[in-house]
Amino acid sequence: MRSETKDRSHKLITCILPIGVAHSVVQTLKDEKQIVTANVSNARGLGKLALHKHRSLGDESEKQILTIVVPDDQADEIFEFIYHEARIDRPHGGLVYMNSLKYATAFVLPDLPEEE
Repeated sequence: MRSETKDRSHKLITCILPIGVAHSVVQTLKDEKQIVTANVSNARGLGKLALHKHRSLGDESEKQILTIVVPDDQADEIFEFIYHEARIDRPHGGLVYMNSLKYATAFVLPDLPEEE
């Protein structure tokens, strides 16, 4: 079921994380914050601090991109939760940023029986 929600403001939280971190953050968001909609994708690129003369194809590093749309009134709480849960405060821990969305589309999962 899809419905456009114009009555509430939403924010998009985007995280660029080391490989292997995003899926555990998604699981914790589901278990502790009941957030069941998130997107994880992979990307490659060079870091800003790599010297140009020493860059080569092998210097590229793979990252995971985690995006979550949350209601405006929960955005700061979820942002802080992700910051700590993903351990972004450690060296090479990644980064997280948030921006406003004008519209968001709600996706509702059907009620399914629990798996054994």
